[in-house]
Amino acid sequence: MVDPVAAAPQHPAMTTLPPITNNPDIRFLGKLLGDVIRAYGGEALFARTEAIRSASVERHRGLGEAGATGVALGALNLDDTLDFVRGFMLFSMLANLAEDRQGVAAEAGADMASAIEKLRADGVSREDVAALLGRALIAPVLTAHPTEVRRKSMIDHRNRIAELMKLRDAGTGETPDGDRVDEAILRQIALLWQTRVLRRERLYVTDEVETALSYLRDVFVPTLPALYQRWDRALGARVPSFLRPGSWIGGDRDGNPFVTAASLTAALARACETVLGHYLEAVHALGAELSISTEHALTDAGVDALARASGDTADARADEPYRRALSGIYARLAATHEALAGKPPPRPAQLAGAPYPDPQALRADLAAIAHGLAADHGGPLASGGALGRLIRAVETFGFHLAALDMRQNSAVHERVVADLLRGAGVEADYLALDEGARIALLRRELASLRTLSSPYAAYADETVAELAILRAAAGAHAAYGPACITNYVISMAQSVSDMLEANLLLKEAGLYRPAAEPGAAPHAAIMVVPLFETIGDLDAAPAIMTDWFALPEVAAMATARGYQEVMIGYSDSNKDGGYLTSTWGLSRASTALAPVFEAAGVAMQLFHGRGGAVGRGGGSAFAAIRAQPPGTVQGRIRITEQGEVIAGKYGTRESAATNLEAIAAATLLASLEPERLSMRDYERFSTAMGTLSDTAFHAYRGLVYGEPGFRQFFRQMTPIAEISGLKIGSRPASRTKSDRIEDLRAIPWVFSWAQARVMLPGWFGVGAAIEAFPDKPLLQAMATGWPLFAATLANMEQVMAKSDMEIAGQYAGLVEDRTLAAHLFGKIRQGWQLSHDGLLAVTGQPRLLADTPALDASIRLRLPYIEPLNLLQIELIKRRRSGEDDPRIGEGILLSINAIATALRNSG
Repeated sequence: MVDPVAAAPQHPAMTTLPPITNNPDIRFLGKLLGDVIRAYGGEALFARTEAIRSASVERHRGLGEAGATGVALGALNLDDTLDFVRGFMLFSMLANLAEDRQGVAAEAGADMASAIEKLRADGVSREDVAALLGRALIAPVLTAHPTEVRRKSMIDHRNRIAELMKLRDAGTGETPDGDRVDEAILRQIALLWQTRVLRRERLYVTDEVETALSYLRDVFVPTLPALYQRWDRALGARVPSFLRPGSWIGGDRDGNPFVTAASLTAALARACETVLGHYLEAVHALGAELSISTEHALTDAGVDALARASGDTADARADEPYRRALSGIYARLAATHEALAGKPPPRPAQLAGAPYPDPQALRADLAAIAHGLAADHGGPLASGGALGRLIRAVETFGFHLAALDMRQNSAVHERVVADLLRGAGVEADYLALDEGARIALLRRELASLRTLSSPYAAYADETVAELAILRAAAGAHAAYGPACITNYVISMAQSVSDMLEANLLLKEAGLYRPAAEPGAAPHAAIMVVPLFETIGDLDAAPAIMTDWFALPEVAAMATARGYQEVMIGYSDSNKDGGYLTSTWGLSRASTALAPVFEAAGVAMQLFHGRGGAVGRGGGSAFAAIRAQPPGTVQGRIRITEQGEVIAGKYGTRESAATNLEAIAAATLLASLEPERLSMRDYERFSTAMGTLSDTAFHAYRGLVYGEPGFRQFFRQMTPIAEISGLKIGSRPASRTKSDRIEDLRAIPWVFSWAQARVMLPGWFGVGAAIEAFPDKPLLQAMATGWPLFAATLANMEQVMAKSDMEIAGQYAGLVEDRTLAAHLFGKIRQGWQLSHDGLLAVTGQPRLLADTPALDASIRLRLPYIEPLNLLQIELIKRRRSGEDDPRIGEGILLSINAIATALRNSG
């Protein structure tokens, strides 16, 4: 590409936009990409690609002819089309890399040191911070939700380029292997050009597990201990290991028939093997480092005991007790690896050793080494360093690496429980019982010491599969410790019986134990977590949890545990009620749950089911956490991370450190920062938000669920059918075979609207709500004085800046019923204009993103590269749907979906 930032792209109607500040990395990488296209695609392809790029840039500056881009695209044959789309996709990937390096996404104050200092200025002491962290839990939870369109091979090449660019920044001319840095970068871009973009086979659960493990092993494991060192310094004391990763991959079987007992067992075994491998390498390295001789240092009794117990009698190490002690630790770790992973480690131990029974025993041995170093005059070896990081890693990751959640739909639990009760002769028709009768029956069964299942009874295949995965979870607890699986998420939870059913199933595997004696509390090794997803479910959540805590045995368990988790779903609530109503419903439910938990004397832990796109709760996690209602965080929060978000946030150690620190700092501030909004303002802002939400809800529902033909319009206007060919996840796009909007998963719903440049889930209904609201000055006060409303508008603004109603109109041309298309797209266009104008009126900006110039420049840089991809995609879809069967057409559609998603930076 020649000079990709040669001019600020501008829309013809907006000729006064400020110039985009040139990013030298984008210039450099774009030039190298152009050299690669010229070298491998030929001068003709380069010239055609450059002509299209120039025409699109000129149109966005308001200087080119309206049809020039289309004319240039029309000159491409199918082979050229595939190469062109790859080129634009790679430019977007490289631009993303360059922007990440320049800190476009960095947020002021999003680090722990700044948060601690801000709290100090507000009168919050370091002791208060330390006390909060002592009871805190922050967990980013990796999921396999299918929104990452790029193959792992592409991401790996991208990360190598990032590493090489760091060498270039440092002025290093050569790599450690002797290659010239610029030439090494060029080679990586050439490899990207010659790497297949699309997956040929669908992903399996094992593939998703391995992808997640690569992030956990290569990024989380080295990054978190280093972050803890930084946080220890910021607080002036050693902080507890309060931030730990989680995962759904291998345990989330809601709507995914490919997650089985075998996949859960394999996921946990691979995680254990991975983390034990890290510990073995770290201990081996420490053995090489700690060459301390008794000729020059005193030996602590604990170290001496470990050295004697090691069995290391080598004369060469007779005066090196630390090395002998570490040889013994390595031998025990190797035995642990063989016992838990089922095979010896890559570097077998030279000594014999008994397996460690649990991570605490390993930590105790490592702590003895650290104590020995500190006991010797407290010199520079007394703390920190590689040993300190290893101890922190063992505390954080245990033998399981990341806690694996289990998840299943409440409807499945109902059917399985009904099958078990029928087979045991307890209740012939459980499904016919009302809620009160179900609760009474389930409580009786949970109090009983007997189980329901029998090896002699015949059960439905679904029941057999569910029992198998629960027994696999019990086996995992026995092998890896109870920290490996701590939560059981119940999708579509709508009642107390939904949670009791999950406990009853856990009881079948010995993971729920009735009270041993009268007055004692039962014990659940795995906590059931209700997931409230729809607008109605969110509204009902406080009443359901009130009834839940009213059960004496539940209250006793929750009190003993100290907390109870509730998950709130951003995706389905948005699809159900629209962006504004979802946002307000989530906030309102969180606020209403707080006094329920306070009355029960139990800490509330909210699990936020966020996606990457704003329509699924995406946007700045730092701002979102800080905008949580007062009293709803209190140091405990879990957040899902998925698809392209995982690669974007945790693709490198640097980006992971930035993002992990941001959520930690935000949690600290949200928990301890004094509330600045007066009760009077909160009440009037809440009342206004409720009014806005009601109006937006009716506008959204009226369009999506009230307009006849909308389902047909959506499926023909967007590439929803074509997206299924991407093979980006193991689970189906719908929970059932129905084609209703209600049954479509939220990810393909959001993904499809993004491809068509409508972004409807991120804004529709807001404009109607603002227009109908009579007190505009009140809305302006909310935008400046209420973090929730400010974050809501900021996320919506980003989405609207990426949308384009002109391009969307061309997608509407794909709808066969032209009258239907004109009617429904007219409503969408009108809604967009209302939302656009209303947002500017409330925020007082002259144009979208005027107050966030870095983000504005980032998006405007991309627009000329996205539009040609959209135009090509539309043309290819027309040809495919008209019956043309050239396989290059289908490949071109999938490549364009990939390229557009890469350029937009979020998919679903």
